[in-house]
Amino acid sequence: MTQGMSTSTGDGEITEQRDFIPLETNSNHNNRAAGRGGVGGGGQQQGSGVAVLWRGVTDGHPNKRKRDNKASTFGFNSSLLNSGSGSNTGDCDGYTGTPWKVRNYSDGIIGLHEEIIDFYEYISPWPEEEKMRLEVVDRIKEVIHDLWPSAEVQVFGSFSTGLYLPTSDIDLVVFGKWETLPLWTLEEALRKRNVADENSIKVLDKATVPIIKLTDSFTEVKVDISFNVKSGVKAARLIKEFKEKYPVLPYLVLVLKQFLLQRDLNEVFTGGIGSYSLFLMAVSFLQLHYREDVSNPNINIGVLLIEFFELYGRHFNYLKTGIRITDGGSYVAKDEVQKNMMDGYRPSMLYIEDPLQPDNDVGRSSYGAMQVKQAFDYAYVVLSHAVSPLAKYYPNNETESILGRIIRVTQEVDEYREWIRKNWGSLSQNDQTLNRNDVTLSQQLDECNNNVSDDEDVVVLPSAPHSKTSSNSSSPSPSLRSSSPSSSPLSPSSTSSTTSSSDAVRPAAIKTHTTFKYCAVGFVLLSKCYLFI
Repeated sequence: MTQGMSTSTGDGEITEQRDFIPLETNSNHNNRAAGRGGVGGGGQQQGSGVAVLWRGVTDGHPNKRKRDNKASTFGFNSSLLNSGSGSNTGDCDGYTGTPWKVRNYSDGIIGLHEEIIDFYEYISPWPEEEKMRLEVVDRIKEVIHDLWPSAEVQVFGSFSTGLYLPTSDIDLVVFGKWETLPLWTLEEALRKRNVADENSIKVLDKATVPIIKLTDSFTEVKVDISFNVKSGVKAARLIKEFKEKYPVLPYLVLVLKQFLLQRDLNEVFTGGIGSYSLFLMAVSFLQLHYREDVSNPNINIGVLLIEFFELYGRHFNYLKTGIRITDGGSYVAKDEVQKNMMDGYRPSMLYIEDPLQPDNDVGRSSYGAMQVKQAFDYAYVVLSHAVSPLAKYYPNNETESILGRIIRVTQEVDEYREWIRKNWGSLSQNDQTLNRNDVTLSQQLDECNNNVSDDEDVVVLPSAPHSKTSSNSSSPSPSLRSSSPSSSPLSPSSTSSTTSSSDAVRPAAIKTHTTFKYCAVGFVLLSKCYLFI
């Protein structure tokens, strides 16, 4: 038993197991042991006086084009071999890629559950990240409104649901009336205003849904802009409903998104599995699970993660079976689906029926689904070995990260987040406590706008730049952490705790009563002093 860190060849030799799919080669130059630029390096002053230009050194190769994916772990193992192994002390030379691991965990599957909780707490969006992204949206919205004053800009996707990673993109949709979609008009305007990095902006006018892809020139946040597409906004509302039904979904989804992101298997236009497809796969997994308590927030997430990898890495029949989540969820035979399709068409390898538009195959563009299946199978083997009873006999088992065997956060991403915290970190500690997924972005925007009803599907962004997040005036909603899986009997050694929101936000009536009480006491004391004199 080698916990998945080594493999045996046909002649019996043991070779080093490389990150899948292999994420380093002998010719790789992305050595993460090389020094990065400082978190505040290369700053450019904006009108607000904040250095907002992120430019990291490209691994010691100044003339080399920046990698598009900061989270890619391509070459990560070789850098660990070159820099030496050790505990995650935070030292740049000893960076191991598991910044969420700040304590030792229980043995086996309970330890994996505890570590997933810590990873979720670490990777969840910071209020500074939300603030930075809102500023990016405002810059783009200003350009759009200068072109078309009556146009409406709405945000959807992971940014509106709160299920986004530090390097995830922002999805925007523009609603208006045009004879032909003004893709190239907006592209030219964004170039002239220097909103987008000139080498990053692309117009995909031949895609099923024509979009403009760009990277913000100041923050390197990626943005996708579409026109008159309502399905994305409706999908965001559907995701929020399933998050309420299955409290463990955010934990599973963020781990799975990081798993695919670092392997460059998360982009649909390159054959990977997009966020919406991955979310529907996770929902189907929970809907059809044999256990009835999968909606219990105290369920062991480590067990669910391994079972997810086992289902879609080993047992799911991609050739004959499709996924349907409507009416409680079911599997559908592809032969039956094909009967209702036009001649010459057939279901894709990863057939996922869109619950909002049943004739739409969400996974039709994921031509690399078998590569993803292989990655899931790899993760199942590695985690199964890591939580087995024999794992306690592995060298350095107590200090090694179980979750870190399949996912890592690159030093570049960690430094990028610290750079964001430094430049947008004007929020108080209370704000940070209330906003790390306890108050979702949509709630903040709704309260800021003050004009969006609960029945509306969309999030209408304010046009004025945000000097501070709207969370300053919002009260925390019931969150996953109030009934966090870390409080489960399955994780007795967990040390995480939550802070009561009643201490942070007091009712206005109590505040008023207290104010009057202190005023009365002060008046009495002042009167006595006057009589004494």
